[in-house]
Amino acid sequence: MGNLGFNEILLIAVVILVLFGSRKIPEFMRGIGKGVREFNDAKNTATKALQEDIAEKGV
Repeated sequence: MGNLGFNEILLIAVVILVLFGSRKIPEFMRGIGKGVREFNDAKNTATKALQEDIAEKGV
């Protein structure tokens, strides 16, 4: 995560809490989790397809 320290992460968390409110944060986090899952699924599918193509061509 680069050079983010505890103070910076705490500041970001407070800003998110102020912007979205305590009721929207769980919904926001679910959305982020769903996006990460979809990205990982797409990555795994692409990796599997590439591996199958390489194996098929015998490289």
